[in-house]
Amino acid sequence: MFLHEQLKDNMNNNNYFSIQDIAQIGLMVAVIEVSKAALAFLPNIELTSFWLIMFTLYFGWKIIVVVPVFILLEGSIYGMNLWWIMYLYIWPLLVLIAWLFRKNTSAFLWAIISGIFGLCFGALCSIPYIVIGFSTGGFVSGLRAGFVWWIAGIPWDFIHCGGNFILMLVLYKPISLAMSKMGLKQL
Repeated sequence: MFLHEQLKDNMNNNNYFSIQDIAQIGLMVAVIEVSKAALAFLPNIELTSFWLIMFTLYFGWKIIVVVPVFILLEGSIYGMNLWWIMYLYIWPLLVLIAWLFRKNTSAFLWAIISGIFGLCFGALCSIPYIVIGFSTGGFVSGLRAGFVWWIAGIPWDFIHCGGNFILMLVLYKPISLAMSKMGLKQL
């Protein structure tokens, strides 16, 4: 069942969100935000990708609410700038990828997916620069602006890739076990 169908079924079966749904969504956003703040001193090492994948796997449709709440909270805390626009499509893309591979339980595969996402993060972030360059100087100028911005950040993308890969590889099994002990099953 697709995420939007699960959300629709949930809304039809009980008055939109139960108190438990709201509490779980709030806790998921808090876990992501606290983890992000705790690792802020390490450049491009983050648990946001890890938690968004894990929450997609174990909480299904609720992630559709978690992502926009997280993005709005980030914008409220740090101010809305160009990076915030990037978050509007980057994190939903990761959730979509996790949803597509949700049946897989291999820590190694999830580490690869998370690592590739970290490696591609800079390329994904270059999209607004392509649009800005295009709007001021045409197609070639847009591509040049996005490409230059992406290339300048590649060393950080490698760090992001390695961090995501290692964190997922190390944490996937223990967190999956903890989720199972709480009575949750991977979708």
